[in-house]
Amino acid sequence: MADPTGREAVAAVWRIESARIVGALARYTGEFALAEDLAQEALAEALVTWPREGVPRNPAGWLLTVGRRRAIDAFRRRSALDERYTALAHDLGEGGAVTGSAPVDPARDAGDVLWDPDRIDDDVLALMFISCHPVLSREARVALTLRVVGGLTSDEIASGFLVPTATVQARITRAKKTLGAARVPFEVPSAPERKERLGSVLSVVYLIFTEGSSASSGDDLIRLDLASEAQRLARVLARLVPDEPEVHGLLALLELTSARFPARTGPDGEPVLLEHQDRRRWDVAAIGRGRAALARAEHVGRGLGAYGLQAVIAECHALAPSVAETNWERVVLVYEALGRLAPSPVVDLNRAVAVSMAQGPAAALPIVDGLIASGALSHSHLLPSVRGELLTRLGRAEEARAELESAVRLCRNERERGVLQRKIADLPAPGS
Repeated sequence: MADPTGREAVAAVWRIESARIVGALARYTGEFALAEDLAQEALAEALVTWPREGVPRNPAGWLLTVGRRRAIDAFRRRSALDERYTALAHDLGEGGAVTGSAPVDPARDAGDVLWDPDRIDDDVLALMFISCHPVLSREARVALTLRVVGGLTSDEIASGFLVPTATVQARITRAKKTLGAARVPFEVPSAPERKERLGSVLSVVYLIFTEGSSASSGDDLIRLDLASEAQRLARVLARLVPDEPEVHGLLALLELTSARFPARTGPDGEPVLLEHQDRRRWDVAAIGRGRAALARAEHVGRGLGAYGLQAVIAECHALAPSVAETNWERVVLVYEALGRLAPSPVVDLNRAVAVSMAQGPAAALPIVDGLIASGALSHSHLLPSVRGELLTRLGRAEEARAELESAVRLCRNERERGVLQRKIADLPAPGS
């Protein structure tokens, strides 16, 4: 009888080991796209075999062995005399007697596959840099990173970003073709190039977390699967490149931000604003991990980068007993430093919120008006939402209503839209 837990085991092992398996196959074949296809074939075979025959003694080794056998098949089809086929066959200890269609015996084939920790780290790091290669679009980088490094299925990625599965599959296919056409080698970039491309890797992880922590659309405010996957990727990266301060800064930011997740939504999933959150529900362990990562970033670097500065702001919130007791003056100063280091309209908008808390809404309104005049964030609900809040606090109810109604029209997340509509409902009636 088929064992239903076999499929669960496949999913669990794949999520944990997929990056190592794809990395090892890419190293053996020298072709990233082929390696990813081989790993998917091994996964498909496991989904059939494990429920029927049981989970092998070395599940990751089983998957790698199947993938390597399929690689031999692929090279045999290209040329029976291909040197790579000979090298691979020799590496498996099977010489010229390999029959690619022969079934894999988990007890015989997978138990002796050894993982070289140093090589694994190099493989996974290479995967991260390839998945986030500058030749790919931002959407392709995200999809490929979640698929190859995170081990998510196309369905899971599509669900997380609310796009059709076919769209995700097309992005992944195009990404692999682009990498092949660009002849991107499977290797960890040299130190100068790694430093230059690390920003792309970090931005993808940050983007995944941002979408998870504040979903841009849909019915849920938080998508824990995406946020958790981004945290896992950041932890992996911190282990692989321990001397890069911004890696630790990003990890600190993600940990400190996620610490507030338990209090950010109510029993029915409705958003709970910061001033109303029960801080006793904040994750103390996550705060501790975030502060430790921030300390590490400060220790290995000569000054914090953009992610580290955002982590400092998150730490200010994490340590404050309440909104009123938050060190808003320090938050404003850090936002000013962040604006000089990594200027963006979102940073300026967040600085305006901090200024409103430190000095009052009248001091913050010119910052917001300046953003409107510049045309920044014209398609985002955030700008009219903040302006509406400031005007509400200034007693300018009708102007606030117009801004909040504009924010409702622009907002694509149902939960956030509900918060905005309640703010409109709480305004004084026109003419009162």
